[in-house]
Amino acid sequence: MYMISVEDSFSSAHSLRGYEGKCENLHGHNWKVRVTLKGEKLNNIGILIDFKNVKKILKDILLVLDHKFLNEITPFDKINPSAENIAFFIYGELKKKLEENIKIDRVEIWESEKAFATYYEGE
Repeated sequence: MYMISVEDSFSSAHSLRGYEGKCENLHGHNWKVRVTLKGEKLNNIGILIDFKNVKKILKDILLVLDHKFLNEITPFDKINPSAENIAFFIYGELKKKLEENIKIDRVEIWESEKAFATYYEGE
């Protein structure tokens, strides 16, 4: 199995509905995102997928979130924009844009240098 990862970041604000504590108030993060992709076969030039292509796909997904109030963006107008739910959202958007032979191993999202959430699907 081959794996590659790319990282990017975005800035946004959110508030956690139903949370008892500081995070129920409007606040912001400089989020860091890492996506890890996997596949069993390399293409004819010996790569799983071009890093450039993955970076572009991820950048396009993050543009929807960057410098926004997440609570006003679908699906976060209905579900809490928690780190876990943001990782799940990015996973779903990424899955729509990848070729069938490329699988997502995981999406990791840091809300700070010391705290992150991961989403992956079991096989």
